[in-house]
Amino acid sequence: MNSFQTASIAAKKALPPTLKTSLWLLKLMLPISLAVRLLQYWGIIDAIARWFSPLFHFLGLPGRAAIPFFTTALNTTYAGIAVMTSIPLTLREATILSVMMVLCHALPVESAVNRMTGSSFLKMCILRLTMAVIAAFYLNLVLPQMTATFSYAQNDAAISSIPILLKDWAANMTKMVALIFLIIYILMFIQQIIQIHHLMPRLSRSLRPLMKVFGLPEDAAYLWLVGNILGISYGGAVMMDMLEKKLITKEQANDVNYHLIMNHSLLEDTSIFAAIGISAFWIVSSRLIFALIVVWGRKLILHMRTLFLATCHHH
Repeated sequence: MNSFQTASIAAKKALPPTLKTSLWLLKLMLPISLAVRLLQYWGIIDAIARWFSPLFHFLGLPGRAAIPFFTTALNTTYAGIAVMTSIPLTLREATILSVMMVLCHALPVESAVNRMTGSSFLKMCILRLTMAVIAAFYLNLVLPQMTATFSYAQNDAAISSIPILLKDWAANMTKMVALIFLIIYILMFIQQIIQIHHLMPRLSRSLRPLMKVFGLPEDAAYLWLVGNILGISYGGAVMMDMLEKKLITKEQANDVNYHLIMNHSLLEDTSIFAAIGISAFWIVSSRLIFALIVVWGRKLILHMRTLFLATCHHH
């Protein structure tokens, strides 16, 4: 099979799942984004924002940023993006918020998957919420001042009536949905190419040395790759299959989970946020930094606890 035939097959196979995913996202994003725009117009978002302003101001964010953050934490990144693009933000605020969202999204679903593969549901939720706040604080310290407005942010000053709001919302969401469809299609196409050429085992072998840097077992390379290409939910299914076949231990699966809660779906998440104007550098570097902190920090705590218990037993 030549490269043209492979690309043609991949292009055809990528279309049905892209349409299915895009339709699902459309049903999710449209009502959420419209509801937020109306709440913003009626001043309800600003009223809610006042409750969160003290904490979020500490993170370099306005109180209204709490709405997309908690939407993302309880739902999906796409739902959070629908809300984020429905409120006025600067590019700096949008960058900080985006990193919080990629670190802490879909908590109920993804933490349940983590629990099925050997990790604590509660620990995963608390850790991700905590790290999202710490990451925002870190970015507020290191990010340069950005005077630009977030390109997808709504300009409330121009909204003087409901018909104008609806027209503005429809134009914005049409552009957003087209962009997301294109990105999902490209990602599905890449996945098909990987499957057709059976590239996953070869790619995972080349990543084995990197696992040592991440503080993970070398055998975790395949799980790491699956988690970063397919995400935690699909990656969890692969991990469960490997656990049942005793190809990995529960301890190894747990170790990988601690990395992946900070750093998964790297290709998809980075592409989506980069497409709406958020720097890929800050998304990727923040996720890798906090994945390293979580995994190596946990190893240090476990080592210190072992030494402490050994000392107590000796005495």
